[in-house]
Amino acid sequence: MEKTAILFDLDGTLWDSSEAVVSSWNEVIATLPDFHRQGTVEDMMGLMGKTMDQIAYEYFDTVPKERALELMKLCTDHENDYIRQHGGKLMPKLEETLKELSEKYFLAIVSNCQKGYIEAFLEYHRLGGYFRDHSDYGTLKLSKGENIRQLLVRDGLERAFYVGDIQGDCDAAHYAGIPFIHASYGFGKVKDADYRIEAFEELPALMEKVK
Repeated sequence: MEKTAILFDLDGTLWDSSEAVVSSWNEVIATLPDFHRQGTVEDMMGLMGKTMDQIAYEYFDTVPKERALELMKLCTDHENDYIRQHGGKLMPKLEETLKELSEKYFLAIVSNCQKGYIEAFLEYHRLGGYFRDHSDYGTLKLSKGENIRQLLVRDGLERAFYVGDIQGDCDAAHYAGIPFIHASYGFGKVKDADYRIEAFEELPALMEKVK
């Protein structure tokens, strides 16, 4: 019988990469002939959790939509390379908690990020050994809820929980038919979470209660 699964959002749940993302994007923006607005950490925190297309249209809002997608691709490609070299800020006690969880549960990541972003996170911080699968928006252009559903089927998972920090994460989990655990230390508020944790390290104890 397969282990219970815990699926994770990435930004605001496992780490905060906003400073690295801003730095990488601004390096690209400085070279552009048709867009010059330098980003801030506040900008990035407001965009995280949305799909790549949504971010492109919202941030690069002074150029045509087709061009916005081109600029988004330039920025996210550079972002992946930058993160592989610089990483981000892991949530406190992340690795030791993941190690504990991985001994009992099937761990995976489902994010609205571009292709290569999850891999960059895992590579820089050397966390790949704790996760058995991952899925992102950039690969198949599916919504987070659809990606969760697909991963559950692909890995034959009958019981799973999704951990995230914003309302969109909660909506995606419920769309996929699984309970949602709100990482309330993250970037957003959630109105209808099934469970809540105030720090990542609280997750093992919560899982013991709900399993």
